[in-house]
Amino acid sequence: MLSIIFPIRDEEKNIENIINLFQEHNLPFEYEIIFVNDFSQDSSLNLIKKFSSQNNLIRYEDNKNKGIGGAINLGIEISNGKYCCIMMADLSDDINDLIKYYKHISENDLDAVFGSRFIKGSICEGYPYKKLILNRIFNTFVKILYLNKYNDFTNAFKIYKKESLKSTFPLVSESFNIFLEMPLKVIGRNLNYDIIPIGWKNRKTGYTKFKIHELRSKYLFTLLYCLIEKVLLKK
Repeated sequence: MLSIIFPIRDEEKNIENIINLFQEHNLPFEYEIIFVNDFSQDSSLNLIKKFSSQNNLIRYEDNKNKGIGGAINLGIEISNGKYCCIMMADLSDDINDLIKYYKHISENDLDAVFGSRFIKGSICEGYPYKKLILNRIFNTFVKILYLNKYNDFTNAFKIYKKESLKSTFPLVSESFNIFLEMPLKVIGRNLNYDIIPIGWKNRKTGYTKFKIHELRSKYLFTLLYCLIEKVLLKK
C-alpha cells in the first residue's frame, strides 16, 4: 500500500483538482491520500473535510507544528502504507511518475527512489529562471560535496519505504529544507535507492510558499547537519 502525503496551506484552488486527478487515473495498486492541513487561512480545511467524508481513500489531519516540515513528519507518522510519497498540492508533479515510482521501488525492493528533473528523459516546464539558476548551483554543490551522482536533492517529489525512512528519524527541518534532509539521510546511511527521470510543471493556480531569501540559511544548516551526521555514522 502507498500513502500519498499532501502538505496543504491555502490551496483551496487546487484541492478539487487533486481529487479529480486521482479519480481520472486508475492507480494499479492500493493507496491512501493524506492531506495535512498546515494552518490554512482559506477554505482548504473545509474542502478537505468534504472530500474525506465522501471518499474513504482520503484522510486528513491538522498540523500540530506550523511549517511544511511538521506537516511531512505528521503525515509519515499517521500513514498506513508500506511506502510513502510526498506530492505537492500545486500539481507540479506527474501522477504517471507516481505510478513509475511505486512500480520501481516495490519490484526492486528499494528503500527509496529519487526523481530528477534534470537528467535524460526528464521534463521541466515553466521553472522560474532565477530560481532555476540558484537550484542548479546549490544542487551541484551538494552533489560534489557528497561525491554523488544525484542532482535534484531539493525536489520534494520522492518515494520512500516507510520503515527505512523512519530509520532516519528524527527529521528536524521545519520548512522546505526537509526535502533536502530526507534524501541526504538516506544517502548518509547507505540505504538502497535508485534515480529515475521525472516530469515537473510550474503551478497554474494559487501562489508558491517557497521564499528563497528566507530559506538560504536553513538549507545551509541542513546540509551541514546531515554532513556531520554522515561523518559520525561512519565512525
